[in-house]
Amino acid sequence: MLPPIYLILSQDAATAEIVGMRIYPHAEAPQDVARPYVTWFVVAAPPDLVLDGPPPSDRWTIQIDCWHPTSAGIVQLTSAVRSAIEQHACVTTLFLNGREPETGLYRMALQLDYLLSR
Repeated sequence: MLPPIYLILSQDAATAEIVGMRIYPHAEAPQDVARPYVTWFVVAAPPDLVLDGPPPSDRWTIQIDCWHPTSAGIVQLTSAVRSAIEQHACVTTLFLNGREPETGLYRMALQLDYLLSR
């Protein structure tokens, strides 16, 4: 089972106001998707090992990429996503602040750790 990233972001009013339901897993958005949007993917998911049995949980590391056509918009979108996620997971890094040369979209990314019980 994957962490409920789509559910968290789509149910957050501030994020949904900006991207609607355009939140895509596996770091892939459809070719001609409306902008702005969010993509996300699993970086790693090691189990939390214990000595007396099977792991009770997995520690998922997730990267969320925010995409927006304007500089001010990317800051607003990333702030909304971060506020929504921090109610459920620990944001560990903000990075990839730049512009994608092919599409001209601004991109900001954040990485988080999400503890998911088995």
